[in-house]
Amino acid sequence: MFKLALASLWNRRGSVWLTMVAIAISTLLLLGVERIRVQTQENFANTISGTDLIVGARTGSTELLLSSVFHIGNLSNTLSWQSYQHLRELPGVSWHIPMAMGDSVQGLPVVATTDALFDYFQYGNKRHLAFAAGDHFASSDTLTVAVLGYEAAQQLQLNVEDSLTIAHGTGEISFSQHDAHPFTVVGVLARTGTPIDRSVFVPLAAQGLVHGDYLPEDTSGAHDHDHQHDEHNHDHDGADEDHAETPPVYTLSAVLLGLENRALALRLQRTINTYKGEALSAIMPGLALQNFWRTLNLFEKALMSISVLVVITGLLGMLTTLLASLRERRREMAVLRSIGAGPVTILGLLVLEALLVTLAGITLGTVALFGVLFLGTDLLQAKLGIQVAASWLTGRELYLLGAILVAATLLSFYPAWRAYKNALADGLTVKL
Repeated sequence: MFKLALASLWNRRGSVWLTMVAIAISTLLLLGVERIRVQTQENFANTISGTDLIVGARTGSTELLLSSVFHIGNLSNTLSWQSYQHLRELPGVSWHIPMAMGDSVQGLPVVATTDALFDYFQYGNKRHLAFAAGDHFASSDTLTVAVLGYEAAQQLQLNVEDSLTIAHGTGEISFSQHDAHPFTVVGVLARTGTPIDRSVFVPLAAQGLVHGDYLPEDTSGAHDHDHQHDEHNHDHDGADEDHAETPPVYTLSAVLLGLENRALALRLQRTINTYKGEALSAIMPGLALQNFWRTLNLFEKALMSISVLVVITGLLGMLTTLLASLRERRREMAVLRSIGAGPVTILGLLVLEALLVTLAGITLGTVALFGVLFLGTDLLQAKLGIQVAASWLTGRELYLLGAILVAATLLSFYPAWRAYKNALADGLTVKL
């Protein structure tokens, strides 16, 4: 029967090929949407780990998460330096990473921070940032230095000791360049697969210098917890003495906090949210990510529904092809019945043909998926910031392919039943 099915398909190879291509395209779309959905969720989840709280001015959790972690969008409100000092003195705080945003380099976000970012920030499975070249801010004696993410360095075509100029605002085109203060690249981070790769990092004090803000002495960052908690008590000298009675005017976008005990997170979150000195919002990154994905649930379902509809369209095309070929194959079915082929043989032949066409389409679509992933990974990473691995099919993807095969089998029973029913009735009569 297998050879007979192959011979029959080869005899109708033109229409069979078109049907197979339609199923392949629908399979490619279905698996592609599923893989991008899963990989995007994993990439988002791997962007930050080990950070217990993210604190910013009073705003929504999604806005604060996207701005501070993914560097998407701009926060309308900022957090004062006095509030930052209050946060880092809270009992149970192990480390703190201040962040200020609002500038860019050719559309790439500039994040003003301290060396604490390179010491404490973690991503993925609690992996620390590593340098592909150079070192952190403190490795240089000058203030106007920068550390580039891996992709930022490639896009800007810069390396250690090269110079760059930051611009005010986050657009790719800016009419306000800080030309008076060029920055020297002192380090390039290793690839992380997170928004870190597409970011430019500068010292807080350097950004304050560029914007003409007064900064306290301790904004250069700290490498250990004790120093972070003690440095603000140092006396200012030189130019800082002129500001002894002047409170800092520098503001922050967000602060990442690591706690000595994660069990303290809820209590500290409540303490920060009810802080009377300033309206603040403290969020837990993991919980905020879950809420963010809930907001995208409808969009995910819409994409998957479209993919399923495309698959159904491909299978209906196969059904149409089988039904259209029945008139041409009536004599073939009648001859098979006349030589002793039973109902099971007739049914099995058409079902087998449908399965072979579907299986070939699925195989072609899967091969096309891996080809697209292999050739288009860099493009997806560059355009969408999404890393989609060309890994073997997951259990859910195999389940989806199995569902396509089952659906094809069920659909093929109708033309098979029609072929069996009409075989002896009119198959031996020549139609003029």
